[in-house]
Amino acid sequence: MDLLSTLLHCHVLHFLCNFHLDHPASLPYFLEKTTFKGRVFMTHATKAIYKLFLSDYVKVSKVSVEDMLYDEQDILRFMDKIEVIDFHQTLEVNGIGFWCYTAGHVLGAAMFMVDIAGVRVLYTGDYSREEDQYLRAAEILQFSLDICIIESTYGVHLHQPRNVREKRFTDVIHSTISQGGCVLIPDEYWSNHPKLHNIPIYYASPLAKRCMAVYQTYINSTNERICNQFANSNPFDFKHISTLKSIENFNDVGPSVVMASPNGLQSGLSRQLFETWFSNKKNACVIPGYVVEGTLAKTIINEPKEVTLMNGLTAPLNMQVHYISFSLMQILHRQVCS
Repeated sequence: MDLLSTLLHCHVLHFLCNFHLDHPASLPYFLEKTTFKGRVFMTHATKAIYKLFLSDYVKVSKVSVEDMLYDEQDILRFMDKIEVIDFHQTLEVNGIGFWCYTAGHVLGAAMFMVDIAGVRVLYTGDYSREEDQYLRAAEILQFSLDICIIESTYGVHLHQPRNVREKRFTDVIHSTISQGGCVLIPDEYWSNHPKLHNIPIYYASPLAKRCMAVYQTYINSTNERICNQFANSNPFDFKHISTLKSIENFNDVGPSVVMASPNGLQSGLSRQLFETWFSNKKNACVIPGYVVEGTLAKTIINEPKEVTLMNGLTAPLNMQVHYISFSLMQILHRQVCS
């Protein structure tokens, strides 16, 4: 508590590496509800998507108004206090210089270099060592560091190569659809398999739709292939995917594909679809990214025999569950899909 009290009264510099809420969910509280006097820096793209994530968080939170850490008005005031920085732009505050490099991972993600009296400190959250379908790989620094402070969530994990994960992913697609079930599928794979074009595919996430607009706005932050494609056509116009606004608009007849939020299956359309499909062994639920403890998504990764439904009753879990992490790729693939 002594350290926290000190931080609240110091003019601290805060560098936000990416918009995923496991990093910055508490920032609006610190700046709006405490005496914290720090300055917050992030890239333009991070700020744009971060605001969407915070607003969505407030909307889907199931706690009472009295227990909420902040509300939509707090978010609006907080966003006005955020300062943006371009990649490779050097800024200085009270003699401390800093700039940032591309981290890959998600749009706008940055690795911050901080220079304090000639001592260089690299501060970074998640980063990607290889280019993915939309984003560049993290930049390789051309000089040595004195200190490196780094994200450690996956520090002791051995990841399968991306081509192996994608092969597992597409194998799930074919096996599930061939038996009349439902599954998530990426747009590019669908394009290359005309025999599957009669299978409807939807995404049911207003948040993802809004984030796609941000990706188009900051197209220069994507990789070379996407930038070149954008000169002739919109790479984020997924012609085989339709928008699904609610379960009332969904014709659940035959095999289909739905990408739905929220990613923890705790509520909303993803939970409604799960409770519609979980009892049928022909169906599959693919968890394509990180999920937090205490959510239904985290529970079913361990393939329990039973699950607890929203009405409090328990029932057998018969659908297939596959955890194939694409959490180092792009936002679209972070949705929990059924």
